Amino acid sequence: MDNSSIKSLQLGNGLTLIAECMPWLESASFAISVPAGCQFDPESKLGLANFVCEMVQRGCGSLDSRQFIEKLESIGVDYSSSVSVYHTHFGGALPARKLADALQVYSDVLRNPVMPEDQMEDGRMVCMQEIRAIEDDLPQRVMLSLRQRQYGDPLGRSCQGNYESIQSVSYQDVGDFYRQFYRPNGLVIGVAGNIDWDALCQQVESLFGDWQEVAVDEIQVRDQSVGVHHIDFESQQTHIGLAFPSIPYSNDNYFVARGAVGVLSDGMSSRLFSEIREKRGLCYSVYASLHSLKDRGSIISYVGTGADRAQQSLDVLIEELTRLSEGITNEELERLKIQVRSSLVMQQESSRSRASSISSDYFHLGRARTLDEVNQLINDLSVERINKYLADNPPANFNLVTLGSQPLEFTMDT
Repeated sequence: MDNSSIKSLQLGNGLTLIAECMPWLESASFAISVPAGCQFDPESKLGLANFVCEMVQRGCGSLDSRQFIEKLESIGVDYSSSVSVYHTHFGGALPARKLADALQVYSDVLRNPVMPEDQMEDGRMVCMQEIRAIEDDLPQRVMLSLRQRQYGDPLGRSCQGNYESIQSVSYQDVGDFYRQFYRPNGLVIGVAGNIDWDALCQQVESLFGDWQEVAVDEIQVRDQSVGVHHIDFESQQTHIGLAFPSIPYSNDNYFVARGAVGVLSDGMSSRLFSEIREKRGLCYSVYASLHSLKDRGSIISYVGTGADRAQQSLDVLIEELTRLSEGITNEELERLKIQVRSSLVMQQESSRSRASSISSDYFHLGRARTLDEVNQLINDLSVERINKYLADNPPANFNLVTLGSQPLEFTMDT
């Protein structure tokens, strides 16, 4: 790939470097996606990928745990890490002149982590704290349960696992997972900012070119559910999660579907906010989003409300989702386009946002879209095109998860 701003290089071992030059910036950012997501956790060791992500950052190469942190701070890296279904992610933003230093460090994170056995319990404690944080976040509990039902196992998993599985993880488990799934084939390094492409290619080839591929078996999806599920929890509030099938990011109609969801939920003028919260006063929080995995997607919505208004809130939510199939207006579409263009302007000023976006694009599409291309896709949206899509794809097969003192039910044909 070699358009005016985005270039890519694939090494012989399957590692892909993709970069966008943003010479007006003084910063650079990197987003490393290692194909070691929680879909590969053994069923008895859920949360293992997340545990390994914690352990590989406890020293690497010649650096111990403290020296690793001090090194990143001395370079000026604002760093992060996370685990998703497909990947373990490492990222950072820093002054552009320090990018090579940061990539040197992270090559050791990926290839030569220390993973000190005497810090296993410290790592376990971090993972346990993340699980506790989810238990205390009731909306997140609902959405995690909803995704599990909607996508099945392993695609709907929570990457944090549970207390029992994290407690059972051994040092051998950590090492085995690292050796099997930290590999170059399928790994994507996204870089954006004020960069020298030729120098970047040379460094990446030097750091990763001799890394050997590791074969991995394909994962099978199972245990998907459709219907109603209630989590009993004594509270004056009720949390509602509702989902139905849609299309993935790779689908040609993705931005058409995204435009329709934007009319539902982007901004305080959106239908869900104005109809459910402002006009009827039924809830304190409501939104919908188009969620995408590699080969499937869903429209996922949430309502947080009082227990006495929960059933009515659900009924109105379904009513608004269903009414969307009747179409949107020109005014709604123009308002959405203005919001999206504003977001694109912000991305143009953020190397971190672009590094993440082009890395994600490559995973989903096999290439990266420029901001101009995305802008054109938005400009090409029309009321007629969106309304035809909505008429052809009405909501169906609803999945409902509620958390509160009383279960809810579908009171209309779904």
